[in-house]
Amino acid sequence: MMTSFQEASLNTRIPIFFSLLLALATAGAAQAQGHMSVETSEGLFSVMAGINACGYDTGLSESTPLRGQIRAEVLQAAQSAAAQNALRNMCGYYEDHQQDTASRTLSNYVSLGLNLENNARVQLKTSEANLPPDAIFVLGFVPLLQKFSQAANLDSIWLRHRADYDQLVQQAHKPVADMLLGTDLYLKRNLSSYFQHNFLIYLEPLAAPSEVNSRNYGEDYFMVLSPSSNEPLRLDPLRHTYLHYLLDPRLMSRGTTLQRLYPLLETVKSSALDESYRFDIGLLTTESLIKAIEARQVGGRKGPEQAKEAAAWLATRQGFILTMYFYHELQTFETDEIGLDQSYANWLHDIDVEQQTKFAAKVPFLQSSTNELVRRAQRKDILLDLAERALASGNFDGARNYARQAIDNKQDQGRAFFVLARVAVADGKLAEAQDSFERAAKASTDAKIRGWSHVYLGRLLDLQEKRQEAVAQYQAALSDDATPEVKAAAEKGLQQAYHAPSRHSSSDNTKE
Repeated sequence: MMTSFQEASLNTRIPIFFSLLLALATAGAAQAQGHMSVETSEGLFSVMAGINACGYDTGLSESTPLRGQIRAEVLQAAQSAAAQNALRNMCGYYEDHQQDTASRTLSNYVSLGLNLENNARVQLKTSEANLPPDAIFVLGFVPLLQKFSQAANLDSIWLRHRADYDQLVQQAHKPVADMLLGTDLYLKRNLSSYFQHNFLIYLEPLAAPSEVNSRNYGEDYFMVLSPSSNEPLRLDPLRHTYLHYLLDPRLMSRGTTLQRLYPLLETVKSSALDESYRFDIGLLTTESLIKAIEARQVGGRKGPEQAKEAAAWLATRQGFILTMYFYHELQTFETDEIGLDQSYANWLHDIDVEQQTKFAAKVPFLQSSTNELVRRAQRKDILLDLAERALASGNFDGARNYARQAIDNKQDQGRAFFVLARVAVADGKLAEAQDSFERAAKASTDAKIRGWSHVYLGRLLDLQEKRQEAVAQYQAALSDDATPEVKAAAEKGLQQAYHAPSRHSSSDNTKE
């Protein structure tokens, strides 16, 4: 039993310790200022040239002449024995990995291309562990494409047509800029504000013009568009992705609001919504708002009100249950001087959950709905992705709720408890943090999570002056395939008991 002096000492040390652990909880939250641009990518070009050579011809008749020209040049460059052999192996893989639709097949290769370096080497720019699931499905295409690219000298074809790609970018600049500016003006957004994440639009004429692929990887948003020979660039999907770029970060920091809106998820269980909306009240809320904004754009500013309201009601029947609420809020928004920054907070605050629940009970849901245009990485553990994202942004209530849902839905238990442990740290709940770290260490299949859980358990125990138990935790961290960082921290814990430094200390512990 601790003496009153020991208890008082512990009480003064624990808050400091928690502040140190918060560095782990919020690591990576601060980033450099992001940017928006229309670009091209040689990595994406290489992937698309490869699958075109293997028979991907969806939308060929609607594509620009450039696509047909490049396809012919690629096949002409693949006349050598080495290139033909590489082509057969690559196309054999492509045939074996066809999806149920051409759109899904393309989606896999687009995700792969977005994760390749923007050069001729055909190399991943991230670790395999960080690839989205659809890219992992076709990961074996990379070494085969490497051999084909070298044998057929795809880099020379890319360089030959680089000016053509640059011209497409120049042609797209004005319509894209006008659409983005028009959206900003409609929302009365503060144009002097900036975001810390990127919004990158890639033009790739080797894809079907009818296909639009949008991605959200971490904090960044990507889009791949293909120009058509007889139609303007499709801007509606671009606006949809841009609205996610603007609105997603705003909701992620509102843990209290998210917690209050959770009961609305029960109202859409009988709808045909994609499961990503069923588990994520934030995504459902944001998508409802985006649907409402899109409905208000039907027919332009002076378009018939009946058509606008019909679009909003259609989205509501698909399961986007807050669309009509936001639609009516936008009607008022359009006539006053208050911009998005202030109105958004008011819209969320004024949602009457009981009233919306009663409204939802009367909605005749359709038997089909629309899939989310913006695909997100790590869909297998979507709740944990959301929990980590909320934690990084300081939304501890949201992180806790997502982690608990992940546990209920039998997602990665170790990762979920590790999130809960860090949330408990943020809340100053010593016993809860210790319990969650113990559960994380026991349940996780990730050696890094197990290792850090043991290290932090050791430090917690050291702070409670339970040195023998703390040593056991440090030893457990070392005996479990420790990463260099975990090993260094555990060895330091074995050498001497952990003592939380003063707030002004430059101890290395703040980096762990």
